[in-house]
Amino acid sequence: MSLHNQRIALFRLPILLCALSLSAADFTSLLPQGYLSDFAQVVNPAHRAEIERYCARVQQLTSAEIAIVTIPSLEDEPIEDVANSLYRKWGVGKKGKNEGVLLLLAVRDRRMRLEVGYGLEPILPDGLAGELLDNMRPLLRQGEYGPALLEATHRLGSIIAKSKNVSIDVTLPSRREVRPDPEAYFPVLIPILFVLLLIWINRRRGGGFGSSSGPWFFPGGGGWSGGSGGGFGGYDSSDSFGGFGGGDSGGGGANSSW
Repeated sequence: MSLHNQRIALFRLPILLCALSLSAADFTSLLPQGYLSDFAQVVNPAHRAEIERYCARVQQLTSAEIAIVTIPSLEDEPIEDVANSLYRKWGVGKKGKNEGVLLLLAVRDRRMRLEVGYGLEPILPDGLAGELLDNMRPLLRQGEYGPALLEATHRLGSIIAKSKNVSIDVTLPSRREVRPDPEAYFPVLIPILFVLLLIWINRRRGGGFGSSSGPWFFPGGGGWSGGSGGGFGGYDSSDSFGGFGGGDSGGGGANSSW
């Protein structure tokens, strides 16, 4: 093999490894980041904070747990299987009561599912679950993921609260009222700026795609795992979120698309 072909092979290898890692995504290895686990990174910090605050109050007043999850893609897996696996792995809803719901969005596939725990199936039958998902469709088609999830969260909380004869004393603002806090983006911008600086330094030194060692900036492991130690990382909810309670689901709920 010529030196030129060797360089091409070395360049393609990291890309192939990353592709293989993504195609073999292990959804059960994902760890919850809070009430909202935004692995697809489509919800801004302001919307995230409102959703976390509201879900925490719903749990405090009703004991029911709401888990919201976004992922980049289903990787050709059935959305029912992915949602049910995450639900059972995380144990959404207190053990014994099973009063939990998991709302899953697969962004690139434009698919969504509402997985309902045993304990909430009487108040969230499949038809009502499907209606809730359908109501999200207009906002999702506009790429308004945060507002769509805010409204769905409020609807879920209202239904659960009504069944418990309580009132949720936290109101979610409309999408026009939520304004991202510029300071909330600093933790995200810093690593991006650092990576851009490293790319600039690498080019100044003569590195890049032509280097015989291959591109330095490809991750060795690849993938988009949400567990600790890599991937997208997690939302630091240690002050307000103690994890889900061990609930179970029998597959009730509904699917939809946008």
